[in-house]
Amino acid sequence: MLDRRDFLRTGAGAILLPASACRRRLGKPLKPEAVLGGLRRESGPTPIPDAQWFLAEEVGDGLEYRFAPGTLAGARYLVADMLLDGNHLIIFTITLQEGEKGRAFHFRFGGLNQCGLRMRLPLSLVDQNRWGIEREGAFLKPRCAGDRVDLAKVDRLTFRVSRKSPLPARWCMTELMYSSGEVEKLAQPALPKGPLLDELGQSTLHEWPAKTRSVAELQQRLRAQLAEAPKQSWPESFSRWGGWKARRLMKPPGFFRTHYDGKRWWLVDPDGYAFWSAGLDCVRVDTMARYDGLESALTWLPDAAGEFKDAHSIREGREGKFINYLAANFIRTFGSEAWRENWAAIALAELRRLRFNTVGNWSEWEYARRAQVPYVRPMHFAPKRVPRIYRDFPDVYHPDFEKDAADYASQLADTANDPAFLGYFLMNEPEWGFSSELPAAGMLYVTPSCETRNELVRYLKTRYPDEAALAQAWGEGVTFDRVGQGPWNGPFTEAALKDLEAFSIRMTTRYFQVLSEACRKVDPNHLNLGMRWAGTPPMWAVEGMKSFDVFSMNCYRPRVPADVTRKIHELLKMPVVIGEWHFGALDVGLPASGIGHLKNQQERAKAYRIYLEDAAANPVCVGAHWFTLYDQSAIGRFDGENYNIGFLDVCNRPYEELCAAAIRSHERLYDVAAGRAKPFEEALEYLPNLY
Repeated sequence: MLDRRDFLRTGAGAILLPASACRRRLGKPLKPEAVLGGLRRESGPTPIPDAQWFLAEEVGDGLEYRFAPGTLAGARYLVADMLLDGNHLIIFTITLQEGEKGRAFHFRFGGLNQCGLRMRLPLSLVDQNRWGIEREGAFLKPRCAGDRVDLAKVDRLTFRVSRKSPLPARWCMTELMYSSGEVEKLAQPALPKGPLLDELGQSTLHEWPAKTRSVAELQQRLRAQLAEAPKQSWPESFSRWGGWKARRLMKPPGFFRTHYDGKRWWLVDPDGYAFWSAGLDCVRVDTMARYDGLESALTWLPDAAGEFKDAHSIREGREGKFINYLAANFIRTFGSEAWRENWAAIALAELRRLRFNTVGNWSEWEYARRAQVPYVRPMHFAPKRVPRIYRDFPDVYHPDFEKDAADYASQLADTANDPAFLGYFLMNEPEWGFSSELPAAGMLYVTPSCETRNELVRYLKTRYPDEAALAQAWGEGVTFDRVGQGPWNGPFTEAALKDLEAFSIRMTTRYFQVLSEACRKVDPNHLNLGMRWAGTPPMWAVEGMKSFDVFSMNCYRPRVPADVTRKIHELLKMPVVIGEWHFGALDVGLPASGIGHLKNQQERAKAYRIYLEDAAANPVCVGAHWFTLYDQSAIGRFDGENYNIGFLDVCNRPYEELCAAAIRSHERLYDVAAGRAKPFEEALEYLPNLY
């Protein structure tokens, strides 16, 4: 071990001087000047060439780099080769900053353990017009945050551990370099412990008691589940739609509705009974694993052209190759012709067993429609005529926006008369919602001209009588023409930001109002469940969402924040549904817990009960949908998430602690919602998030 002085003298100043061939391939090295926190350098051979081992005991440990302003101005990439030791996820953050107190851009990424990765940060991301980039092999979920920065002004960089398990984080890496040219993706990753997945799709790096040990064990389980499927049913207290027979709120409306009874909000099922939506997202043949660049990390890759062709897929609109070991496990049990129908029978029976009454977002909802189980539908706005003006925010004042909205809404025609269809989500977690910038401000920076900028000028002319008044508020030299077209440079004044916030409300109002009206024209019968906001939305964004029937938010806190739901209700006069939530742990063979993090499956089950019953007791909340039915793949889905967030694993084994908790909560849910029973409460330690 080296102390801090030795680290800086002999380590950080030469983290590692790799071979000249390596420098030519990846770029010019940056030299760290300071150690952050208690980062330690360790000696010993590394699985990747010219690398150095590091050990971080705490979040925040890392390295600091200083360089002359403009050093990165002509560069296209920051890059380093890395390999994470251990078997639990580590998240790193690179921060680029303009001086000591200037604007700061953040770039977060994770990695697969025991697999080489190439961290490639495209420096074009600093304009904040993208939330992130595609994963590349073991380089997982690269995402942006913070401010837009000017590379000509950036003079410092930090490389830190930002999330980790309770264990120390250990990894090796080459020098951090910058390159003015293209940097190739890593072709052949190092795998010091061999393949990462076994033939069933389970992690080879972990051991846990419930791990499936053979194909025969898997097949026996699936056949037994299929035999039990017809026996599963909801309790007698549930209506045929999963509503509450003890309380009828209105004459049968024929379709789902919302209802305020003077004390709390409810959904109403098609027969008129009170309904609270306990939902499960991703009721589909999930566990899709992205394996391009990771072929050597698989023990078994089924033949894409033969019996297992259904286990392979190309995700529309996404790069990469995908293999679904859950599908492969069903195929090897039931054959290539019968496997999917048998999966559907088992999955819907599991929902009945667990007393879920809603098939949530991202599901194969056609099976729910056939079985007349309440379901929702996901929607995604991808305009063909109208350009995007900031991240994925469209030019909503473009004359063809209504035409794109009509095309988008047309997909609802085939379920418009189905009573089992609860409602639709307009979209999920748009990229502009992850930005710290207002969409109107981002538009000025990245879109030189568009119809929405023209509308902004018209709006400003109603607030300022002439350009002198505009310049006084927005800054010297600002004219209506400058607002209307051309790239915007520099910061905004406080008055300008107030105007841009007010106009952002107008933008979002028009966005959602036009989409909502188009949907209601096609389908006047079902509930508009809004757009699923990631986390707690800013109030300016909420202002633009008055066209929904229900406000939706994806909320990964220990509980639904009652103060937030109350404010939303005061502003919008509508109920709230939770579109996503979950908790995971690190004791069952996955590298990451999920967003909510508990120490084991027993604690995970308690966390479920606390969250679900607290949500049911909230008079504004009318449902909560858990994300997801299955764990994610241990090598990661399309973006790299590899979480223990399922009710079942890749071998269709239920997590019985969580299942038992769901059954208990769902069977008393209506008594809790009506105030007849207190919600479940128990002291619980929530661990720091891993992502």
